[in-house]
Amino acid sequence: MSPSSPPALEAARRRAFAIISHPDAGKTTLTENLLLAGGAIRAAGAVRARGEQRRTRSDWMRIERERGISVSASVMTFDHAGLMFNLLDTPGHEDFSEDTYRTLTAADAAVMVLDAAKGIEPQTLKLFEVCRLRDIPIITFINKMDREAQDPFALLDEIASKLALDPAPLQWPAGSGARFKGVIDLRHDRFLPFRRHAESHGPAMALNSNALAAFLAPDEREEAEEGALLVREAAKPFDPQSFLEGHLSPVLFGSALRHFGVDELLEVLGAYAPPPGLVPARRAGEITHIAPGDDEVSGFVFKIQANMDPNHRDRVAFVRLTSGRFARGMKLKVENTGRQMSVNAPIMFFASDRELAEEAYAGDVIGIPNHGILRVGDSLSESGALRFAGLPNFAPEILRRVRATDPLKAKHLKKALEGLAEEGVTQLFRPIVGSDFVVGAVGQLQLEVMADRLSGEYALDVVFEAAPFAEARWLSATDPALEDFASRHRSSMARDIDGSPVFLAKSAWEIGYVAERFPDVAFERTRERG
Repeated sequence: MSPSSPPALEAARRRAFAIISHPDAGKTTLTENLLLAGGAIRAAGAVRARGEQRRTRSDWMRIERERGISVSASVMTFDHAGLMFNLLDTPGHEDFSEDTYRTLTAADAAVMVLDAAKGIEPQTLKLFEVCRLRDIPIITFINKMDREAQDPFALLDEIASKLALDPAPLQWPAGSGARFKGVIDLRHDRFLPFRRHAESHGPAMALNSNALAAFLAPDEREEAEEGALLVREAAKPFDPQSFLEGHLSPVLFGSALRHFGVDELLEVLGAYAPPPGLVPARRAGEITHIAPGDDEVSGFVFKIQANMDPNHRDRVAFVRLTSGRFARGMKLKVENTGRQMSVNAPIMFFASDRELAEEAYAGDVIGIPNHGILRVGDSLSESGALRFAGLPNFAPEILRRVRATDPLKAKHLKKALEGLAEEGVTQLFRPIVGSDFVVGAVGQLQLEVMADRLSGEYALDVVFEAAPFAEARWLSATDPALEDFASRHRSSMARDIDGSPVFLAKSAWEIGYVAERFPDVAFERTRERG
């Protein structure tokens, strides 16, 4: 299909991006202000959120509001300046890194939010490494400039040394904290004034204007202009191609809380973030590349979310479209099962709000309500012949037995645990011997979220108990080798949510010991879903 075809043209105006940061760097605040800057416009019309509603658009789960953190990825779609933005808000807490990884597979670019006082923090580093694995281009937004901050040159040096990424400032700040007066726009040679208590921050000023001379004290102006001159000479100039290849990051400064720098960030995303590109897939065993403008509609499931609407036991698959023009009522096939489904009620997202999607294109994220037909990692297409790379499960770091306080609710617990495991809230292992379920988590907060959701959504009170296992590994081997191993380690064998064999070990040492004795069996830390 030609680049001027309707699907190709529509895909070209899509921007799918994720926001990554360490907890408390201001990610959710920036998300809300990007929605405000974009007018929070969805395909079918404007939805302007105000007051308390606006502050909680992306953190829609009860536990998120109570704790002030994001624990579930959410998607928000809005039109702005002729472009369609799909904003994927990722969990900031490291205990939900799997959900973040899966969400990043649906993004074409990322905004990395740094706290101006703290710079690059541990979780920022982990999320950056995930972006690097996928070669996702990154825009850096240095937040909280209206508070005391590190020297901006030190922040740039940290980006260069810790991330091996060339920072290319598009702006330069005038002071920080109480002295923060705004930024010099290096691309357009103008000054953007910051007014701490104003509803709007005022129009841009020419660098040689009387207005700027009246706004900045002579020493403030001299300091800002010297810094801007030095950074122009010392830093690499912004190169769009180097940015797209993941070698260079444009850097902007601002205050999300004060809505300063947010409009400029949105403009940079529109101008430089890539539209959807080629996606590798398998067709009849052969590797092919799917173009956004291809005729066939295709996509993959990167997230399952249940009970977004507490009044209905809903279950929605988040599907990133990779090609074609999707229209409501289309029939799509699931590659690994061959099942065909009519998508009669597809939805576009605005966090927990949704509306019917009449059409969508590559780069869009649509929700498909279903009752267990779709799983994380599934590939969808009109022919059912395309398979995209599956999404990984990672070996959990915490294993716990879980049981309902009411023994009569054991069947209800089984169904609830399976539903949460399919979402990726935690992992679920069913030991071959015994009736207790074993759940796996990256961190303690995952278990707390799980208990909260079991109580709130399923009316189940549960108890987590120490499991006799500390490690889990997926097994890969020929059938005879696997059967031999399983027969000798029956008490340590389990199945995951997809029925794959898992070895539950008492320690990492035990895994090493067993692996030496069974060289024909692979003990894997990750497993592809779908």
